[in-house]
Amino acid sequence: MNTESNAVPESFDSQPIAPAAISPTQPFYWSVRRELWENRSIYIAPLAVAAVFLFSFLISAIHLPSKMRAALALDPMQQQELIGKPYNFVALSIMATAIIVGVFYSLDALHGERRDRTILFWKSLPVSDFTTVLSKASIPIVILPLLAFAITVATQCIMLLVSTAVLLASGQSVTTVWTHLPLFQMSLMLFCHLLGVHGLWYAPFYGWLLLVSGWARRAAFLWAALPLLAIGVVEKIVFNTSHFGALLTSRLTGGSEGAALTGSASMHPMTYLALGRFLSSSGLWIGLAVAAAFLAAAVRLRRYQGPI
Repeated sequence: MNTESNAVPESFDSQPIAPAAISPTQPFYWSVRRELWENRSIYIAPLAVAAVFLFSFLISAIHLPSKMRAALALDPMQQQELIGKPYNFVALSIMATAIIVGVFYSLDALHGERRDRTILFWKSLPVSDFTTVLSKASIPIVILPLLAFAITVATQCIMLLVSTAVLLASGQSVTTVWTHLPLFQMSLMLFCHLLGVHGLWYAPFYGWLLLVSGWARRAAFLWAALPLLAIGVVEKIVFNTSHFGALLTSRLTGGSEGAALTGSASMHPMTYLALGRFLSSSGLWIGLAVAAAFLAAAVRLRRYQGPI
């Protein structure tokens, strides 16, 4: 008797199934999306500032024809300054908003999940502490500057279209506006400034805020500010110097390395050389090394810290 014909075939359910391969970048990608889902102020705050400014610009556009007639009597440099003033102002407003959002986000990024005890749920997922902290650090260092850039450029393009429509409706030429408003060059300069200064140059501050967020049990803002203030006071009393305060001020203002990427509206050829000097400067890489040390400490803290 043929025993092979009587053999019961193995059930498909009992056969081993190989787990689907997961890309190394997929947990990081979904962690970043999680931060955007849970912290809508990351994009709502800059959008709100842009909407308020656009509404104000639409109202003020009534007086645009008379302003353009007055601008024709000025020299080219003054014309460019007058025409570009509202465009620079909206860029500064959105950049300031992005910095404020980045500071408060960083202070609450690790502290918030410990406070509401959701850290227990997130630690149960197959996402490492390194990936989690890195995704949180990418928000103020990369995501917010890119969002600020996109929102600013979109707002400026809408302003330019509104100005063009108003001038054409009033029978005036739009040549002066389009000639004295180098929007493409301004966008390139803005992109370099946001990613270079607001992202990479400010990375040590965001790393420090994330470290404090993972350590402090309450009043994270005070724990972030008081040690820096105490170091400056002790240095002044003991050594009668202000090197630490000058270092913080230089880091906040962009320093000499980022000076060429700050406050310029045009992307002239020398700016490319300044960008190269900025990317190769020791101050930038020392700051990134300090930021990496802060983030490494934050990863270790999250590994052993529990809910508050």
